[in-house]
Amino acid sequence: MIFVVAPDSFKGSLTSKNVCDVVEQALLERFPGITVEKVPMADGGEGTVEALILATGGKKQCLWVTGPLFDKTMAAYGILGDGKTAVIEMSSASGLPLIPAWRRDPYAATTYGTGELVADALKKGCTEFILGIGGSATNDGGAGMMCALGARLLDENGQDVPPGANGLLKLHAIDVSQMDPRLKEARFRVACDVSNPLCGPNGAAYIFGPQKGAKPDDLPVLDEALHRFSQVIRRDLGKEIEQTPGAGAAGGMGGGLMAFLNAQLQHGFDIVNEVVGFERIVEKWKPDVVITGEGRMDAQSVMGKLPVEVTKVAKRHGARVVAIVGVKGAGWEKCKEAGVDAIYELKERDMPLEYAMTNASELIHNKVMKINFLGTAN
Repeated sequence: MIFVVAPDSFKGSLTSKNVCDVVEQALLERFPGITVEKVPMADGGEGTVEALILATGGKKQCLWVTGPLFDKTMAAYGILGDGKTAVIEMSSASGLPLIPAWRRDPYAATTYGTGELVADALKKGCTEFILGIGGSATNDGGAGMMCALGARLLDENGQDVPPGANGLLKLHAIDVSQMDPRLKEARFRVACDVSNPLCGPNGAAYIFGPQKGAKPDDLPVLDEALHRFSQVIRRDLGKEIEQTPGAGAAGGMGGGLMAFLNAQLQHGFDIVNEVVGFERIVEKWKPDVVITGEGRMDAQSVMGKLPVEVTKVAKRHGARVVAIVGVKGAGWEKCKEAGVDAIYELKERDMPLEYAMTNASELIHNKVMKINFLGTAN
């Protein structure tokens, strides 16, 4: 038998490489002599940097940057094996996990630190950029990032506006004349699996603001900040982003990236699949079984999340797909409807979630030792 192991990370528990190693060990214990091809994967969210570094023989870069609320934080990004492609997860520098819940402030939070990562990669000679923009703590439309790259956002007196959404409320003009000239030769691809516009009831503020600390009364104000940003961008940069699908991603960063850097928004899995060559690997090995997984599988998993996207590729090449997941959430059955043959949950009914996350390696090993890989779907 031939197995291909292609999981996502189990958020807060195991990296995708960790999962691959545990599954491989169990498979070889159970079926000596089989072929196991490991392909640590990601879908543009957490774990994308590591997956692409591993796939290409790249290197991780670490530096101190400005965190979302101006504390210095150690962030990391990757330079892929070609030496010219940088892969950046904005959550490393501007992410929600960097701020405790009681400090979250969408008026002040900035993406400046993400811009510092881009600036560092430019200095190291990178001309291709892959950005994962999930998990942001911000609602500044990417304005902070652009300021870190040399843009100036000015009030009616020609002075720099404050960081964050507070500054956008005072925005009068944008000056890009001093932006890093190397940006003109760079290409930006953005892993983005949401289609929300920048403004309005389905926009960045109303849909994603509450998780970043916004109260109901804040939402129209934050929406107005992004609306003002879009109006000045239209006048000074000649770009229309207010209702563009995906512009509302990451507190409007999707729109800012399109406006300032001509970025292309793509599905995260498509970018990772291209770089890692997952479909080429499946085509080469023609596996009997593809094993995938993620920390939580629910109704959202059919909307671009890794296990279902892996399933689509595997099915094109005749493989059976088994998913091992930490927890089954509401609507997990939709993943079976999307083609996953069998789904196995690590967390048993009375098992505390913390225990399952802490002991995920052992639980995965034990599960692999028991699964009927070619049997009836569960």
